[in-house]
Amino acid sequence: MKKVIGIVLASTVSMAAFAQSGTNSPYSQFGLGVLSEQSSGFNRGMNGLGLGFHEGNQVNYLNPASYARLDTLTFLFDAGISLQLTNFSEKGVKRNAKNANIEYVVAGFKAARRLGLSFGLIPFTNVGYQYLAAQALTDQPDATILTNTYTGTGGVRQAYLGIGWEPIKGLALGANMSYMWGDYDRRLINSYSDGSVNNLVHQYTMDIRSYKVDFGAQYTAKVSSKDNITLGLTFSPSHKIGGKPQLQEILTNSQTNVSDTTSYGGNFDLNLPNFFGVGLMWDHNGKWKVGADYTLQQWSTVKFPSYETNGGVSSFALRDNMLTDRHKLTLGGDFCPAPFSRNFFNRIHYRAGVSYATPYIKVYGNDGPTEMSASIGFGIPIINPYNNRSFLNVSAQWVRSTAKNYIQENVFRINVGLTFNELWFKKWKLE
Repeated sequence: MKKVIGIVLASTVSMAAFAQSGTNSPYSQFGLGVLSEQSSGFNRGMNGLGLGFHEGNQVNYLNPASYARLDTLTFLFDAGISLQLTNFSEKGVKRNAKNANIEYVVAGFKAARRLGLSFGLIPFTNVGYQYLAAQALTDQPDATILTNTYTGTGGVRQAYLGIGWEPIKGLALGANMSYMWGDYDRRLINSYSDGSVNNLVHQYTMDIRSYKVDFGAQYTAKVSSKDNITLGLTFSPSHKIGGKPQLQEILTNSQTNVSDTTSYGGNFDLNLPNFFGVGLMWDHNGKWKVGADYTLQQWSTVKFPSYETNGGVSSFALRDNMLTDRHKLTLGGDFCPAPFSRNFFNRIHYRAGVSYATPYIKVYGNDGPTEMSASIGFGIPIINPYNNRSFLNVSAQWVRSTAKNYIQENVFRINVGLTFNELWFKKWKLE
């Protein structure tokens, strides 16, 4: 009972911590924000690979079918944090920013012989940025300076409950049911240095309270005495998620400080698109595990709100061609010399992966940044007199985001995940 209470308390603390943004990217001012890396510690060492992976001692929520292969005797609790340094560069100007964030808290256990369960808290998107752009309105030395200040906070999170079932040997099916919640507050502030023009604020808000369903399947075929190949499939259907996006246009008289507010929107819903995923994993003798994942997110089918002024008439409405389909390809693998060796170094998991992803956002009508990324990681066994099944997963990741004529981002991220593996269900025999 004490362990259960501890897990509930840890999850409650994590929900509060999830309210903090995990990004400083100005690209998070578009769409729902920057899409989060939805993977746990062992996946991150392979740069997020995992649709075909099923580990008895790790929770792989990328594919809920994997829960069916969790170890029968153990209860898994996995929590991860990230530390990142981002370098922004544009036209020879460079800036740095730092972030630290709790990434995920998940748990899993075997409920029956062919049935596994998992639950946890994971991020979906992050919004967090603050920057300004200033320009002189004339060429005179005493010219009025117009300053545009851009700020944004928020993001969307998921609390999920998942099930994985193996109806026949080699075939596993699964599903995650998630409650999604989150909001964003984005502001554009126009101000003038001499106070001759009224200040204008555009404040964009959204508040999501909805659900998300993810389905998964895995089929493992034995191709030789030492080799298995697993095919993994995932699908998440499109549906409305609410949000009621709203724009408030606040005009403040610079002389009297009296404000006039005009509101737009607040009466339409956002949508999530269809998500598809396919992955392959080759397992050689439990030592080498190599795989590839491909995912498609059909954001081009989703309308998104934007503010436009035509002929002196302003409107804030859902419009087409605001987002674009996102494709992502990931290659990676895991090598462990001898998983059950008495030699500590032979039990370490060595991991690596690379990815290429197209954007899902558009920046003022142009495609957003493409991403190239790579990671290396280690799964370090924790061995002591009380427990030799837990792991410390550590990885380093580099992500480069580039878009023509826009800011380039280089992110260096350290991910640390701790997987507690407890023998909760072992039956003791007295003689």
